[in-house]
Amino acid sequence: MRYPQGGGLTAERQAFRERVRMEAVAMFAAGRGSTEIAKELRVSVRSVQRWRHA
Repeated sequence: MRYPQGGGLTAERQAFRERVRMEAVAMFAAGRGSTEIAKELRVSVRSVQRWRHA
């Protein structure tokens, strides 16, 4: 079963998730590695890899 757009998150949680992604983008631009970004943002390495390739 698929979730609706936003993965079933509240608007507040969606905004938080988007802020985390934008922080990751800044770190990509600085040349930092996926593992380092994941540890700092407290997300999985796989999530960082998906954001990098999106």
